Amino acid sequence: MVQLPTVRVSRRGADRVNAGHLWIYSSDVADRGEARPGDAVKVSDPKGRALGTAHFSSTSQICLRLLSTQIEPIDHAFFRRRITAAREHRERVVSGTDAYRLVYAEGDLLPALIVDRYGDYLAVQTLNQGMDRAKAEIAAVLEELFAPRGIVERNDAPVRKHEDLPPHSGVLVGEAPERIPVRMNGLAFSVDLLGGQKTGLFLDQRENYLAAARHARGQALDCFTSTGGFALHLAARCQAVEAVDSSAAVLAQAEDNRRLNHIENLSLREANVFDLLSGYVAAGRSFSTVVLDPPGFARSRDALEAARRGYKEINYRALRLLEPGGVLVTCSCSQHLSEAEFLEIVASASVDSGRRLRVLERRTQAQDHPILLTVPETHYLKCLILEVV
Repeated sequence: MVQLPTVRVSRRGADRVNAGHLWIYSSDVADRGEARPGDAVKVSDPKGRALGTAHFSSTSQICLRLLSTQIEPIDHAFFRRRITAAREHRERVVSGTDAYRLVYAEGDLLPALIVDRYGDYLAVQTLNQGMDRAKAEIAAVLEELFAPRGIVERNDAPVRKHEDLPPHSGVLVGEAPERIPVRMNGLAFSVDLLGGQKTGLFLDQRENYLAAARHARGQALDCFTSTGGFALHLAARCQAVEAVDSSAAVLAQAEDNRRLNHIENLSLREANVFDLLSGYVAAGRSFSTVVLDPPGFARSRDALEAARRGYKEINYRALRLLEPGGVLVTCSCSQHLSEAEFLEIVASASVDSGRRLRVLERRTQAQDHPILLTVPETHYLKCLILEVV
């Protein structure tokens, strides 16, 4: 029998695990016993019955993240089994790209671990104390399974502050060239592994890029374009695409991607999207296709009300620019905002703008970001494709 420190949880904490969730909050921990930061621990209910094995965090409100419903060592063999299973899932659901999420934390039963693949390179995020302590073991497993030319860590995510972990980015294994060429949906992208947003690209929208392109036409406006994901895909279907972002740095990367693909009907503009939409409405501009893919407006539940106002405002302004028969692709990556709430917000914007909308598609994140049904936090991306009728 594996000997692990024992952490006893309350009845509410045990019920949460028994309902299929992987998190137990610090308020539901009755006795931390001898557990140290980052330990793999045995979790027991109030009567001492084992619930499984978890990583223990000494500082986060999410005190325990369940790794297994068995009491087992969280060692090399454990990580090899779980990462192998994650790879097999991607082999079934990923196509048309050599850039995708290889491990999606709770969605792959590896809470707080992210691994993204960019061609022959891997980018890793270890987002809690337990995964951070296991970083060398995880890198060793990744070397065995994939023999990458390089593994980098992108541990600059703000969430690490809750774990009392410092931000850090660097090379763990091999090399990390300044730019990595990858292909996605038939298009070429240049990836900055150590300095790009997220771990280099927004991989979660990959399937939505194709869906948006299926419906796009005419003059298109892509708001919050980042490195140009939606805009590059729309260009093949539209007369012209204008892509807007407030960051000169990401627009420079988008321009590199435009040139890589020899796209001539795409123009890039640095501007505040809210101001630009208002200005275009005042000027009487119109578009056949508008894409809204803003950063998360609700980083916490406390920010939800302001986020709702932000989403309402940009959708209202975008709808006023759309022609009859026009297409709106609108997204939210705010985890704390449900799809039902997002639908209500967009419906309210449609009423206020005098545009009646028909739903063409309701979408979520790409399948390499699997949603675990009993962990709603794994479902964060909402993408609606709507038509003005």
